[in-house]
Amino acid sequence: MVSRKTVFVSAVLATAVSFYTLGIIHARHTDKIVERAYDAKIDAIRTEVRTELGRTQRGDAVVPAGTSGHTAHTKDDSVLPAKSARDRMVAEIKQELQNEMGLLPVHLLRDRRSSFVELYSTDNFGKTNYGTAGYLGHGFFITVKHAVVALSEDNERPNTRKIGGIKIMYGGKEVAARLIDTGDADVEVHRGDWAIIRTKELDLPALQVDTAFAYDFAEPIFRLGNDYSKGIILSTGYVGQRTSNGLVTCLTDGHPGVSGGGVLNQRGNLVGIPIGRMQGDYRFSFILPIRPEMLRKVPSYELPTPVPTVIAEPQ
Repeated sequence: MVSRKTVFVSAVLATAVSFYTLGIIHARHTDKIVERAYDAKIDAIRTEVRTELGRTQRGDAVVPAGTSGHTAHTKDDSVLPAKSARDRMVAEIKQELQNEMGLLPVHLLRDRRSSFVELYSTDNFGKTNYGTAGYLGHGFFITVKHAVVALSEDNERPNTRKIGGIKIMYGGKEVAARLIDTGDADVEVHRGDWAIIRTKELDLPALQVDTAFAYDFAEPIFRLGNDYSKGIILSTGYVGQRTSNGLVTCLTDGHPGVSGGGVLNQRGNLVGIPIGRMQGDYRFSFILPIRPEMLRKVPSYELPTPVPTVIAEPQ
């Protein structure tokens, strides 16, 4: 008699052979399906190529082009633009990128940075305040009034504080300055919170002033100031909105010491000075737009000529 163990082993082997055979049959069947699909795709591509070749014979010739790049060994001036045209094209592309991205060239930022100096003033109590001043040429600087004049901090008590000396840092040395002109501010963060000071003539690049800047919402701007008395630091930001007292809000940091610094537009022109920040938040600043009256005592700046009003005479 055949033992049960032999029957069991035979059954397992038969089952394994059956599954193996079915697997081979299924694999071959699948391969045939994939092969048919592949052949169908090849036939479709061939048909499309024949169709396009037929169109080429009936219409305009299609010239194939390689995908590799080539460096010409000889220069054909007839197919290259003139140098002036290339330079103009490059300048236009750079200007377009600058307008789109809201950026200033690095060399221009470096040049403008050297137009600002650290400002220090000492009062009769021996206290020293620090801020920033922007160079206008011929020894003239623009800054904030509250950095060089002791404004009242309390309307109910008389102000006994007086500024005894004003100095700027130039070439690592202190240079004495004197007050030339101020606005009508009696408190800080006021449309009249500006001042003009003067030193001896210094070898610094003078700022170009733009008093017609529109301060459109979200316009990119650049702020340079003496952050925390650590030197002139650059910060970027965006215009917010005009306030009822003639200032402009700005999304850029308002760290101590930046008052009197410069706000530049995308052309690198001076369009305003930072004069304060929002209470409890250094991320938002107040900007005082530059007005022609601020430069009335600066000889190097010419006030714009008023446009005459033309009154039509009756016919």
